[in-house]
Amino acid sequence: MSGTGSPVKRLRAVVQGRVQGVGFRYYVSEYARDLHLVGICRNTRSGDVEVIAEGEQGALEALLVALQRGPRMAHVENVHAVWLPATGEFMSFRIGETR
Repeated sequence: MSGTGSPVKRLRAVVQGRVQGVGFRYYVSEYARDLHLVGICRNTRSGDVEVIAEGEQGALEALLVALQRGPRMAHVENVHAVWLPATGEFMSFRIGETR
């Protein structure tokens, strides 16, 4: 995950808008993997998408920009992001079950 010695951080983001049924989780998953991030993205029962990602801060910031943009069919209205210490609980980036 971190080959340059940069500090590893955690980003927890809740993306609101038209973000379910438009390929948003797959978009996030591919983008996060390309950035060498680990974590999870999943739909919420309230209609949002929750993203938890860990990695180098620069990569997480790039992911945050991608979350604000979203895939072509999505319409992102708001991204609520919180920066936290990394926990190291993830080994890869995956799409999780709705919760």
